[in-house]
Amino acid sequence: MSSPQIITFIHNALNQKLDEIESHFKSDMIYINGPISDDLLGVFLECVEELIEDKNEEHDGKLLIMLTTTGGSAEVVERLVNICRAQYNEVNFLVPDYAYSAGTIFCMSGDSIYMDYSSVLGPIDPQVMNKDGKYVAALGYLDKMREFVEKSKDQQLSEAEFLMLREMDLAELRSFEQAVELTTDLLKDWLVRYKFKNWDRHSDDTAVTEEDKVERAVEIAQKLADYKEWKTHGRPLNIETLTNLKLKIEDYSDDDKLRPLIRDYYNYAQQYMGLIGYGGFIHTRRHI
Repeated sequence: MSSPQIITFIHNALNQKLDEIESHFKSDMIYINGPISDDLLGVFLECVEELIEDKNEEHDGKLLIMLTTTGGSAEVVERLVNICRAQYNEVNFLVPDYAYSAGTIFCMSGDSIYMDYSSVLGPIDPQVMNKDGKYVAALGYLDKMREFVEKSKDQQLSEAEFLMLREMDLAELRSFEQAVELTTDLLKDWLVRYKFKNWDRHSDDTAVTEEDKVERAVEIAQKLADYKEWKTHGRPLNIETLTNLKLKIEDYSDDDKLRPLIRDYYNYAQQYMGLIGYGGFIHTRRHI
């Protein structure tokens, strides 16, 4: 086949697989592959509104977001969540490969998170624009700042480290702290409001209180934001790790029908992005 024929073939295959996934979940679906930045907002809003116009009664107010991203802005995530929840009663996430940083934050706003044994999330390390106009991982900067301060207290700060510390912008550091505080607050709110809304009984069959939900949400948020625990911005956290954090994940690894369907769709999407040369990709039954 020629290149245009291949593109048409994959385009049609993607639409077919998306239709099958929507039928399986009885849900509208949006696939996002790329950074979570301001550029995503307008397209995402348009896609959601198109799906709402093209109403499918069988889907009954449900949205499935399939997500592949290295991360981005927590502020953009908050706006995306507001858009979803204004139109849908239930929003679920499916991670066929990876969703790091702001992608993890986005997933935490879901009623359910679907992953298989190869899927990973990441620490909630917000990316913040520094004074040079570049996005940097906030937790890494703050951790290094604390290290310098502790060394200074013990009079163990080298001359080179002293010069680096002196160059740090206090206003910029405060903006990094605020970004981390925002992500933690968002997680606490969304986990209690959405992820834990149907959590009624503990494993010992005692009733789950609102205080229990808040306590569990705070615990998960703090652990996901623990830079000393995870060491790097891109540390992959699989189902086992997330389960140990007491976060419930829907594992489709052994679903002989769903897992091949998701894998086929994801592979076609990767091929399509490569052929078209897209840096980012968003797909619904109305948009590609």
